[in-house]
Amino acid sequence: MSATFIIKKNNNQKGISLLGVIILGVLIVLILSYFNINLRAVVENPNTQDNLHYVGGATVNLWNRYLKKPTLYIWQDVFLDIFWKSFINNMERIRDGQPTDIDNAAAKIKTGFK
Repeated sequence: MSATFIIKKNNNQKGISLLGVIILGVLIVLILSYFNINLRAVVENPNTQDNLHYVGGATVNLWNRYLKKPTLYIWQDVFLDIFWKSFINNMERIRDGQPTDIDNAAAKIKTGFK
């Protein structure tokens, strides 16, 4: 029996909404308040501040050293140059009533179908 029969994928699954995130946040604060946990004291604790600064510095370092160059390359040279410019060009052609790149390419293709 293959994995496709064992695992059934539900295509109707939806993620949590923004309102759900807000309600979840309020519930978490209420639960912490019930257990007498002072969020201000936790956040203002010097250990917490030191940990937050460490994680923030490590994140900035990770971005600047390893992620910035490939991300900017993909964004500027791949996405913007290849996809976005052709998308805008075709949208302007549709707006002006001209054939798109796909229409022009389809006219050049000869098919064996009648």
